[in-house]
Amino acid sequence: MRLDQALVDAAVAQMERRWPADEPGGAAAVYLEDGRILTSVGLDNLNGGVSLCHETGSICQAYTLNKKITASVCVYRASAGDRLLILPPCGVCQERLALWGPDVQVGVPDDANVAGWGVRTLREVNPFYWGSQFTEDGAWPTFETHST
Repeated sequence: MRLDQALVDAAVAQMERRWPADEPGGAAAVYLEDGRILTSVGLDNLNGGVSLCHETGSICQAYTLNKKITASVCVYRASAGDRLLILPPCGVCQERLALWGPDVQVGVPDDANVAGWGVRTLREVNPFYWGSQFTEDGAWPTFETHST
C-alpha cells in the first residue's frame, strides 16, 4: 500500500481519540503490505529518556505480526487550533523502518502540496544509509541482515 490521505486520516483519528482537541498530541499510522493500517501514539513520561516516538508501537506490532510495513506517517498538533504537522521520521524511526527496506514510504512536510505533506522513500530521506556499508555490494541490507 502506498502512503495516501487514508493513512494520514487514520493517524489523525488516533491522535484525536487519545488527546483532547485543546491539548498537544500526535500519532502515527503505518500500512502493512496486506493493506491493514496500524496506529499508535508515543509514550509520554516525566522522564523524557523513556518516552517513545509515536511510530514505535505500530512498528513493533508489525514486527510482532511478521508483516512488512510499506508506508508510515506521523502527525502532530501543538495546541488547539494549530495546523496539523506531518513529521518526517527521526533518525531512530528511520532506522526502525529500515528493516523493511529503502522503498518504505514516509510522510514529509511539503508546503507546495495542497495537503501540506508529501511522500518520500527512506532512500530519498536518507540517501547515504550507513547499513549499506556492511553489504558486499553496497546495497541496502536485507530484512534478514537487519534482523540478525
